[in-house]
Amino acid sequence: MNLLFVCSENRLRSPTGEEVFSEYPGVTAIGAGTNSDAETPVSGDLIEWADVILVMEKSHRNKVSRKFKDLLKGKKLVCLDIPDNYGRMQPELIRLLESRVAKHVRFN
Repeated sequence: MNLLFVCSENRLRSPTGEEVFSEYPGVTAIGAGTNSDAETPVSGDLIEWADVILVMEKSHRNKVSRKFKDLLKGKKLVCLDIPDNYGRMQPELIRLLESRVAKHVRFN
């Protein structure tokens, strides 16, 4: 299963999602950002690659929906509602990601 985590800069939240969920068996995870100066900007190739797209905030969902509307047909786009209040790999962020992602993604 391919999971794409999206935040603004791809420096804190989405890289944490990538690192945590890449450890799950059968899961490949990549982080990306909506800003043009993101470490890895979200792209059409990443949207096509992903089985599930997990954005951190409604603003990210809106940007992804607008920019990649045609590529999102049949894709699961989920807003995790995780604000930009956490450091990379902060334990509270990891717990939030694990609990919220589990509500939308079935891991075998």
